[in-house]
Amino acid sequence: MLIIHAKIFTMADSVIEDGWIRTKDDRIEALGTGTVQPKQGEEVLDVQGAGVYPGFVDAHTHLGMWEDGLTFEGDDGNEETDPVTPQLRAIDAVNPIDRCFSEGLAAGVTTVITGPGSANPIGGQLAAIKTCGGRIDDMLVKAPVAIKMALGENPKSVYHGKNQSPSTRMATAALIREELFKAQRYLQDLERSETDEDFDAPEFDMKSEALIPALRGETEVHFHAHRADDIFTAIRIAKEFDLDYVIVHGTEGHLIADALAKDGVRVLAGPFLCDRSKPELRNLTPQNPGILANAGILTAIITDHPVVPLQYLPTCAALAVREGMHYEDALKAITINPAKICGIDARVGSVEPGKDADLVVFDGNPLEMTSKPKYVIANGKIVSEREKCL
Repeated sequence: MLIIHAKIFTMADSVIEDGWIRTKDDRIEALGTGTVQPKQGEEVLDVQGAGVYPGFVDAHTHLGMWEDGLTFEGDDGNEETDPVTPQLRAIDAVNPIDRCFSEGLAAGVTTVITGPGSANPIGGQLAAIKTCGGRIDDMLVKAPVAIKMALGENPKSVYHGKNQSPSTRMATAALIREELFKAQRYLQDLERSETDEDFDAPEFDMKSEALIPALRGETEVHFHAHRADDIFTAIRIAKEFDLDYVIVHGTEGHLIADALAKDGVRVLAGPFLCDRSKPELRNLTPQNPGILANAGILTAIITDHPVVPLQYLPTCAALAVREGMHYEDALKAITINPAKICGIDARVGSVEPGKDADLVVFDGNPLEMTSKPKYVIANGKIVSEREKCL
């Protein structure tokens, strides 16, 4: 495909006026400005001056884990029988036929991070996936992209009701530490057995095996944390085990922005287009992502789908702008920033040669309520066209 007469918001460099983008198979082959001749047999899409953006990225969802319109039958996000489950994989639970995939895709959201909820102190393995497709194995960008861990009210609420640990924040942190210590010892014994023929390898432990990439810094740890004290506990644990960590939600981040900036913390901020449904959200404000970004913190905006439906990711970014976030920062917060934070920016998040041909075309401001994509292109193919949707 050859896209011509486009105003290209690359999110990697300056805006390209009257530009063109050439795709080959599912990748961006080249882009530039001015006149370009189509190749023989090449599909040409003249967008007539419309803006072309990278496909939007939502770095924290539970897409396909809690299916639309179902209750227990479609709820596969929390294994509430064991508080420590790092071995669970999101890709074994996601249903890509759920209609929320197509709704998000039509709004220009082409990539998401999805995975377990926050019932367990260690919930399982998150996956970066495309919203276009019908088989999860063909939709993967990276899996696992992170291990999910959770602090605060959610684990307490779930296991207090079962009259078992954790019923306090102390116990939640202790369970996470205990499992990390076990995995650390398991890894040490495993490595020793490979070099010392007189030392037996440890008995296979699937939980420890799942945590080894996190201990080696090969896989991120995403900490669910709303309250300031929980955020600091996450940072404390991450430093103890030298984890490559990200704070998810960071609802009270605006209260401690200077401290987070000093520690180089990355935050997936949200949801904030919602009510204060539990006590730890009492300081929720849509000003949060703007305050974090202004403090120099690498910030992305998330929906936490289905808390906020995936298709409203651009609306969340618009609300952040209304509440003080710089417009360009808000665009970055749903494109290149989440890709960078989650380590998938070699594939998605900006319009550059070699990256996935995931593009969204707007003939208006993408952060206006009345705007709807004119075209959504995923893997180099037009998958949604506004006129055909009406």
